[in-house]
Amino acid sequence: MKLLRERIGLKVFLSYLLIILIGGLVMILAAEIHAPVALGRHIARMQEIVGDDPALAADLLENFATALTEILLVAMGVSIAAAIAISIFTTRRITAPIESMKDASRSIASGEYQRRVEVRSEDELGSMARSFNRMAETLEQTEQRRLSLIGDLAHELRNPLASIKGTMEALVDGVMPIETDALIDVQREVNRLQRLVQDLEELSRAEAGQIQLEMKLVSPGELISEVVRRLQGQYDDKGVELKVDISATPAQISADPQRLTQVMLNLLGNALQYTPVGGEVYVDVEEKPGNLIVKVRDTGAGIPEHELDRIFERFYRVDKSRARPGGGTGVGLTIARHLVEAHSGRIVAESPGLGQGSTFTVFLPLSS
Repeated sequence: MKLLRERIGLKVFLSYLLIILIGGLVMILAAEIHAPVALGRHIARMQEIVGDDPALAADLLENFATALTEILLVAMGVSIAAAIAISIFTTRRITAPIESMKDASRSIASGEYQRRVEVRSEDELGSMARSFNRMAETLEQTEQRRLSLIGDLAHELRNPLASIKGTMEALVDGVMPIETDALIDVQREVNRLQRLVQDLEELSRAEAGQIQLEMKLVSPGELISEVVRRLQGQYDDKGVELKVDISATPAQISADPQRLTQVMLNLLGNALQYTPVGGEVYVDVEEKPGNLIVKVRDTGAGIPEHELDRIFERFYRVDKSRARPGGGTGVGLTIARHLVEAHSGRIVAESPGLGQGSTFTVFLPLSS
């Protein structure tokens, strides 16, 4: 019984065998019931031809019944043999891909995420194999992102920790005098680590779909003006001109003002970070049917076309050898994308190429 529960091949074989046995028993039963009537009718016709002989009629009936039983038994035996052959063939066709998926699932469970199964048909088993391969591919990508995240996070932590360690060792050894500037440097790196932890917590909630939005009617013009006011001093200090055109801004939209402010701070902060001295950043707003469109365009470093799809990945850098100026944590754009999507909107990046600036466009649905 345990073997029957565990082996689908045995179940298929027994189902074929059961069908043959039931069919054979029904055939025998029908023959037993109907054969005497049919044979009696044919014997009566023969008697009309050869004459009335009760002994001959009885002998013919007995011989016909025996022959019929023999034919049925032979037919049942052949049917059982055919059922065995067909069930073996069919079972292998069914169980082979299932066994393959079972072995592949064990390999994936042990960490071999690149394992795939062969798609052998277009039926339900083929569809199951394709679904299995898509699952395996997703798991492999997830594992790659996990390893990449660990490496990126280690890289992001290494620099500030090394700076703090170096400064503290110099202070302890007396190589560097205990002055305010040295302590400020340590404080700056600690603040950077705190921002990284906060952003990672925010990103974790965003990717888990746990962002809570407090939707209300918001004036996008006032919101953008407030963000510009908060960042204007940083733009002036770096020597980057910030130009804003909000003349086409609608009166109100439904949004979470705090989250939308966070999006704009990330976009304008990112533009400032990668725009050189003397560059310009533009904020343009327009209203189209059903959407508020906000564009943040800069004359900065630009993005290669083949990397535009990856710009919203956490810790992603266009220039891998470049350190993050200004204390950026590298997850701001990722958080911005999740926040925009939580508003049922979308955000896209465009750039003609390196050194030619970039444009980030936010599409937000207007209030009905």
